[in-house]
Amino acid sequence: MPNKKIQEQILSSNLVSRDLSWIQFNYRVLDQARDPEKTVFERLKFLAITASNFDEFFMIRVGSLYNYLDYGKERVDYSGLREKPFRAAMLHEAQDFFQQQYECFTEELMPQFTENGFGLIKVEDLTNKEREKVLAYFVRTIFPMLTPMVFDQYHTFPILMNRILIFGVVTSSPNDQKAQKKISFVQIPQNLPRFYEIDRGDAIAFLPIEEIIRWQIEKLYRNVRIESTDLFRITRNGDFSLEESDDLEEDFVDEVKRKLKTRRTGRVVRIEVEDNYSSYMMRVLKSRWELDNDNIFITNQLLDLTGLWQIIGHVDFRDKVPTPPLPVLPLTGKLSPDEGLFEYLKTHDILLHHPYNRIDPLVQLLEESAEDPQVLGIKITIYRLAKESRVTNALLKAAENGKHVSVLFEVKARFDEENNIREAQRLQKAGCFVIYGVGSVKTHTKLMLIVRKEGEKVTRYVHLSSGNYNEDTARLYTDIGLLTTNEIYAHDVSEFFNVITGHSSPNEYHYLLTAPRDMRDGLINLIRHEAKNAQEGLPSGIVIKVNSLEDKESIEALYAASQAGVPIRLIVRGICCLRPGRPGLSENITVRSIVGEFLEHGRLYYFHNAGEPKVFGGSADMMTRSFTRRIESLFLMVDDKVKQEAINILDFNLKDNVNAYLMEEDGQYVKRLPGKGEQPFNIHREFYNVTEETVAAASLFDDLEVKNDDPSERPADKTVNIDS
Repeated sequence: MPNKKIQEQILSSNLVSRDLSWIQFNYRVLDQARDPEKTVFERLKFLAITASNFDEFFMIRVGSLYNYLDYGKERVDYSGLREKPFRAAMLHEAQDFFQQQYECFTEELMPQFTENGFGLIKVEDLTNKEREKVLAYFVRTIFPMLTPMVFDQYHTFPILMNRILIFGVVTSSPNDQKAQKKISFVQIPQNLPRFYEIDRGDAIAFLPIEEIIRWQIEKLYRNVRIESTDLFRITRNGDFSLEESDDLEEDFVDEVKRKLKTRRTGRVVRIEVEDNYSSYMMRVLKSRWELDNDNIFITNQLLDLTGLWQIIGHVDFRDKVPTPPLPVLPLTGKLSPDEGLFEYLKTHDILLHHPYNRIDPLVQLLEESAEDPQVLGIKITIYRLAKESRVTNALLKAAENGKHVSVLFEVKARFDEENNIREAQRLQKAGCFVIYGVGSVKTHTKLMLIVRKEGEKVTRYVHLSSGNYNEDTARLYTDIGLLTTNEIYAHDVSEFFNVITGHSSPNEYHYLLTAPRDMRDGLINLIRHEAKNAQEGLPSGIVIKVNSLEDKESIEALYAASQAGVPIRLIVRGICCLRPGRPGLSENITVRSIVGEFLEHGRLYYFHNAGEPKVFGGSADMMTRSFTRRIESLFLMVDDKVKQEAINILDFNLKDNVNAYLMEEDGQYVKRLPGKGEQPFNIHREFYNVTEETVAAASLFDDLEVKNDDPSERPADKTVNIDS
């Protein structure tokens, strides 16, 4: 456990550690798995998400820290701690989370399995007939795929794969008088189902594949004594950065492919292992990978909770997982039956709010453009795609039909690199002009431009968004997207494409803030303008909704605005390094996080501007990487209806008392609950019921107390601490 001095150092800092804040976010996800109002399948889903998140945390955040530790580089965390003491604090917090994660699984969820028609079983629970079937499955399917890999003076240490289940088997020879031990490893094939399923009529029994292998492990070891058989799983450092180079174009894709391979062989940062493991095996692993007890995570339950997805997605349980309401039409996009989207957009802007509005109008526009003989060209940026992507198919069709198609594929999109490379190469072969990223920065902006000849003139149709062109995630992530033919947007987006696909530097954008060029300075200037208004006695206020808030310069500007008297409401789903409510520093700042059925992914920036609000939407969080190492864009909302709808989105977020968590000064979070006489307000349901009247009535800062975000005003019995 970190000592008192380290704890005091963490709390005294005016900034919250990014990594410790990330763990706090995963507690909020775990809280969904603890919610008794949800079905057991929903709760298992959220538990599986925490496990996936935790994997990524170790691969990226802990992996990044080890880049400093292993190579002797200096690093000072926002908490003020150097590398080694911060490692101790971070891994201590991670151990606590791991224990609570498994307590939730063992004590809260497993007792509900039987009444919900399924169960986890072991080999000894099988009937004789079932045992025969399982044995046949092992002999026919599993056994041929198993390969024991020994490590001794004659064999090098094998490369063990990242995030798969592995048996460490310690053996000795019965004829060896010295009883010398050897260790070998058996990796469980990752292309087989995690569970062998047995339909018992009234229930589905799930037998973990590792239990089948453990049962028959002696078939791999003839004429030796098995001393121990222990299941474990490793997580490797997956954090890598492409080196900056002026000559990156020629071998860029090959460089990404080489870096991807390091994920399979990168340094080990975590071992998950079942309880009562062999001390001999663990000494070998810790010595080999230079780990200590802080890196060892022990459980006596199902190892790797991401395997729960097989149960959650089982066909027999589909009707037990609630489905959201059907999407509604966008308020700004109510076409008449005989009116096409091309015609409608000439006189109307459309704000799409996913998943409450379908992504179909956007995809249909792209598909119509691919077939429309009047469409001359399409330009688009792609960060992540659906596996069976209609977007890719439409672009392929457009290229086949002789249209100019330019696609900027970001092949460095984390964990989607291989899919993006594959899709990009398909488009390139079809004749599209494909750019594989821009130098050493990631292209994270989401923009599309369609050029259409209409009589004697050309009309440009523009889409600007916070979300990816991904039909799958558009049903799960909340995002905003603007469809417009406004010529100023079209000019800005055309100029932006010229910058990222060619060699151009525009003098200025009218409606865009872009990174790495001017976004940070632009946002900080808007924050300072609110501070100036407050100091001059003018109305002021800031509401920002992002996924993460980490950029130190932006945080310092928000602190200064708070001290000038600006009321600031921050809606930050994940990491938040700003410390709210600290006397003399951030008394006018509140922070809330929305975590619930949908993943909050949209970004909105509202500045009161003395009663003439400026509202921006787009792809960028307030993170150093977004401002300096990514190509990003935020767009100013100029249409009155679109702007007012964005204000309503923020207003609803501030009203939520079902999915909201309020951040305390110490970095902990408490769950916001309805007060006495207050009705539950769940934005993941309320957005399906938005009307034009609701939007017109939305406002921010007219009545600050109604938001009830001031910790001093919260009902003492209407918040719930999130254990951490």
